Amino acid sequence: MKRLILPGALFLTVIFLLPSCTAKITKKKEKPNIVFIMADDLGYGELGCYGQGKIRTPNIDKLAENGMKFTDFYSGAPVCAPARCMLLTGRHPGHAQIRGNNEMAKRGDVWDYIKASHDPNLEGQYPLRKGTQTLGTLLQAAGYKTAAIGKWGLGGPLTDGRPTQQGFDLFFGYNCQRQAHNYYPGHLWRNDTKVPLDNKLFSPHQKLPVDADPYDPESYEQYKGKAYAPDLMIKEALHFIEENKEHPFFLYYPTTIPHVALQAPDKWIEKYHKIFGEEEPYTGNHGYLPCRYPRATYAAMISYLDNQVGQIVDKLKELRLLNNTIIFFTSDNGPTYVGGVDTRFFDSAKPFKADYGWGKGFTREGGIREPLIAYWPGHIKPGSQSNFVGAFWDVLPTLCDLAGVQAPDSTDGISFLPALLQEGKQKRHEYLYWEFPAYTGQQAVRMGHWKAIRDSIFKGNMRIKLYDLNTDIQESHDISSEKPQVVDKIKKIMKEAHVPSKAFRLGVVDRQER
Repeated sequence: MKRLILPGALFLTVIFLLPSCTAKITKKKEKPNIVFIMADDLGYGELGCYGQGKIRTPNIDKLAENGMKFTDFYSGAPVCAPARCMLLTGRHPGHAQIRGNNEMAKRGDVWDYIKASHDPNLEGQYPLRKGTQTLGTLLQAAGYKTAAIGKWGLGGPLTDGRPTQQGFDLFFGYNCQRQAHNYYPGHLWRNDTKVPLDNKLFSPHQKLPVDADPYDPESYEQYKGKAYAPDLMIKEALHFIEENKEHPFFLYYPTTIPHVALQAPDKWIEKYHKIFGEEEPYTGNHGYLPCRYPRATYAAMISYLDNQVGQIVDKLKELRLLNNTIIFFTSDNGPTYVGGVDTRFFDSAKPFKADYGWGKGFTREGGIREPLIAYWPGHIKPGSQSNFVGAFWDVLPTLCDLAGVQAPDSTDGISFLPALLQEGKQKRHEYLYWEFPAYTGQQAVRMGHWKAIRDSIFKGNMRIKLYDLNTDIQESHDISSEKPQVVDKIKKIMKEAHVPSKAFRLGVVDRQER
């Protein structure tokens, strides 16, 4: 256990190692290793290979340079928990068990960070049901060793939704999303055991004291600790790879970076402080922790994640596993609008909008269209690009295809292995469907180049807005009145794709006669 709490440990991130092949793999020795790296709140335009000009991401850019970059890939939801559910279960939002960030407040004061740090009953979000088929259980059945290292968010440590009950041999990280708001937490979880860390306990939601000098870096020292959680998690990920080098493995690596609070090691912040120069401090007036150099810290977090991607690649090279490992890199949803993050400065969702109403929390392109990079030497053509229109629920059938295991009939996804290999005929979606029972209630559909949005459902608004992504990538011009036949077809899709959920109600949509 000591190796887990050393302050010098490494950083967290989400990585996918996946090899591709023209037919399903059935022999154990031929099974590719799978590593899935998933960033948290990383925007479409925050990587160099997707057009970012201020934040340096050389390792991730190299994956794209030597692999495949997807241009039209989507998350399952515009916030954390449901996106993870749809990734791991292969169901779209109208069928998924978890469709929003349900904190289950009936348990008690779940938003009291200190109380929840001491009471496991207050940790975690709405749980996956016992017996759910997940990527973990399916790949375990195919002979894989499985690990989830990072942020879970699909069931508290005392529920059937915890990782060890959902197909993962190893879990290390934050079980609860609320606890993950602090990169210097009082504890993490290893499987079902709480691991205390050498950090003072403080809430990640507070403002700078009124008597503190906001321009003095010393005023922000109170928001640091000794054990930086991402360090510990990358160390655990590298150890998992080393320990399972003789066996096929699946490493699901959902990092918390760059989700706020803004916290990064000083040496990384200083690199960007020198580049950006002096900047106005963030004092905590829009949630989360104060930060002396918010722009520099945000950029530092992403570059730090990039460095950890490089460490994983180096470990695979060292163990001579790289050619039998496919790496996927993506993000769970678009960039945030709180906590001191300056999305306008970084043009975080470029070419989409990222302000409130357009990024995280919303089914606009900036909230759900994400980077997706796939890298597999000798199998995926270097420097290739795919316009396959897919979403998180396609990951499960694709990985099943790679591992030689049958995907459940219940999946809403399709395998995009032919797109990865550029071989054979790639099946296409007739449409992609989203619903989100929060932020006033939303539904969205992508059908070819059409994108439709229904927002403010909780206010009784059932009007559908329609956009042509070929000519209006920022969804600025509603042309629904000009295309009534398209709107009628999408209205039918929205009705048929939605199956009501008792835990995640969608207002007037659920009250309509079906």
